[in-house]
Order: sequence, then structure tokens, then C-alpha cells
Amino acid sequence: MKLNIQSIHFDADVKLLDFVQKKLDKLDTFYDKIVEGEVSLKLQNTDKNNKLVQVKLSIPGNDLIAKEEGAAFEEATDKAYESLKRQLTKHKEKMATY
Repeated sequence: MKLNIQSIHFDADVKLLDFVQKKLDKLDTFYDKIVEGEVSLKLQNTDKNNKLVQVKLSIPGNDLIAKEEGAAFEEATDKAYESLKRQLTKHKEKMATY
């Protein structure tokens, strides 16, 4: 899957970008018609959970969005992955009924 990853207010290292790419590539196993994805990694000015990950997946006829916070970008990416996995599974079941 083609991902466009942006880091806002900081420079993401290659290790973090690879982690995000590999984690979200696994979503292809749940729904193989994902066109592309946009990922925003952002630092916020809050206390502990100041890492924000927002993922927008383009699928035919729809866009799925997950926005998660965490103490680390990896943690927030894991949460976003789980959220998108649920959304993709739900969407696939909905499409199967038509």
C-alpha cells in the first residue's frame, strides 16, 4: 500500500517511518482494495500522551480515519491500526451483504 507519511513539528527518523509503514501494510490482509493512505505524526503540547497519529485510508467509495494519542508514536500507531482493522472488517462485511 502506498503511504504518504508526514511528521509535523519534528523530524521523524527512518526507524519510526519503517515501523509505521510495516504496521499499516498489514491492513492489506483484512481488505485488499485499499488505494492509498495518509499518515500524520504530530507532537502536541499536552502532558503525557502528546504523540498524535492520524491515519486516513482511501478505499473505493469511502475514506476511513483513525486518530489516536499515546505516550509514544509506536503506541499510538498500534491503537490506530486496531481501529482501522475494525473499520475495514466492518466495511468488508457490509459490502458482502450487497
